[in-house]
Amino acid sequence: MKRSFTFLGTGTSQGVPVIGCDCAVCQSSDPRDKRLRVAGLISFGAHRIVIDSGPDFRQQMLAQKVHSIDAILLTHEHNDHIIGLDDVRPIFFRRKADMPVYGLARVLEDVKVRFSYCFSANPYPGVPRFALHPIAKDPVFSIAGLDIQPIEVIHGQLPILGFRFDGLVYITDAKYVSETEMAKIIGCDILIVNALHKHEHHSHFNLTESLAFIEKVKPKKSFLIHMSHIMGKYETISRQLPINVQLAYDGLQIEF
Repeated sequence: MKRSFTFLGTGTSQGVPVIGCDCAVCQSSDPRDKRLRVAGLISFGAHRIVIDSGPDFRQQMLAQKVHSIDAILLTHEHNDHIIGLDDVRPIFFRRKADMPVYGLARVLEDVKVRFSYCFSANPYPGVPRFALHPIAKDPVFSIAGLDIQPIEVIHGQLPILGFRFDGLVYITDAKYVSETEMAKIIGCDILIVNALHKHEHHSHFNLTESLAFIEKVKPKKSFLIHMSHIMGKYETISRQLPINVQLAYDGLQIEF
């Protein structure tokens, strides 16, 4: 079955452009330099799975003309990955069933706190309802027949999840990956991985670290995500990358 991955957002928690910033990237007219908060969309047949639901979720769904989704996968509980869950309302109304949300037990507990009104015994009419599905770094689980392998990566000191969908691996906000978890990644055809900018950072791969990680995995093709405005312009940085590595941009769609 034909499957595709759409980059819904490729930016950091502030997005690009950053409010009030007059740097060359934030002032760029190149649409590839406009980055919503990081998120992805897996499409296969009539099925849609969203990875993360940040503050730009509504805008991302409208841009891709998404009418329905089967589930939401959460990498972790930080605001730029979770706070748009309330905007699933129109999709929830249309499906007439609770929206399945998959994530670490810790993350799902945070969802219940932040969106407590969605879990009330007598909810206000019009709020979305969620069916929470705890997952861990193992085992593999399936949604609509698609096998999904969770991958534990470390974001600063916080264990979070990446995901493997057959030959495609999606990792965001990583700073370290253990050898045990690397075994889940090696052999993938397409690697999507974060690269914040060129400077050292305490909780994210910088560009040098991301390229070293890609060299270790050796996928056929790699795409960089979760990029800050201080990374540089798309056109400039693209010329500096190995031939099999590409800066992703919002709206880019690839098949796997």
